[in-house]
Amino acid sequence: MKFISTFSLLIFLILSPTLSAQEIDEVRVGEVLKIGISDTYEYSDVKFPKANFIIKKGEIVNYKKLVGTLVEVTEVKTNNNGNTVVILRKKNGEKFFGSFPEIRANYKEALASGELSRS
Repeated sequence: MKFISTFSLLIFLILSPTLSAQEIDEVRVGEVLKIGISDTYEYSDVKFPKANFIIKKGEIVNYKKLVGTLVEVTEVKTNNNGNTVVILRKKNGEKFFGSFPEIRANYKEALASGELSRS
């Protein structure tokens, strides 16, 4: 009996990191994420519209006011490189920069760089 409980504990300890790593890598439609701070002026893993398109719509390009914004995953895709790409909409229903209803992000890279985080 003691062998079975020790064996079960050993298996659990070996598989626990594997299970938690798979959980982090998975993203589901409806998951809520938070926009973080970019290391550079522009975001590299979260794909916002280009500045000239934002300016043409009459808005000011201000990425700082997006920090902390809650976004919801509306679609999950895999691109040609095998990277997971997510389509994001603001949780409150507003548009990005007043005109753009959705943005894209390379999911794993954005989480790793801190541009996105789980809320």
